[in-house]
Amino acid sequence: MGKIKIAKKDIWIDMTPMSDVMTLLLCFFMLTSTFLTPEPVKVNTPSSVSEVKVPENDVLNILIDPNGKIFVGTENKNNMLAMMQDVTDKFGITLNATQIKHFREDAMIGAPLSKFADYLNLEPDKMGEAIQTMGIPTDSIDGGMSEFQEWVKAAREANSDIKIAIKSDATTSYKVIKTVMSELQDMNENRYQLITNLKTSSEE
Repeated sequence: MGKIKIAKKDIWIDMTPMSDVMTLLLCFFMLTSTFLTPEPVKVNTPSSVSEVKVPENDVLNILIDPNGKIFVGTENKNNMLAMMQDVTDKFGITLNATQIKHFREDAMIGAPLSKFADYLNLEPDKMGEAIQTMGIPTDSIDGGMSEFQEWVKAAREANSDIKIAIKSDATTSYKVIKTVMSELQDMNENRYQLITNLKTSSEE
């Protein structure tokens, strides 16, 4: 008796709904994602139990690396440009179009005013290397405000509603952090946030 052949049927699966779902998910993540501002140095923040979220906009970030070098910046490029114009005008520093372009592309301010123009003359890839060896001085200028305070003041004048956040490495000397806090207090900037990592159960 011959074998009965069962007719094979092709299975067709409609992938249209899956494609629609994937497109919607992609759009969702693109619209809700926030891009982190690149930082000139890498810091590992200390852990804490605080769950207060730092605002994403209108924040002046003060970055302190493990060696105590200080950098400042904000995500708003218009405020950054206003800060630069304020400080350079006050100290008689003239920048050309190329230097201003390099400043716009820079993530944070970290060069002392004595080297500011020379720093902005560098190519962008060289700027990233050079800024790691610099940092904004906290020494007073002729008995007045320090360069760090001048940048904070310029940020406040550029945006009166700007908030201040300090981000330091877990190994940064407390003396340096205290100096930064004292500089802010001297300017009556007594409200600021400290950026930390959320402590995990294994660290308790």
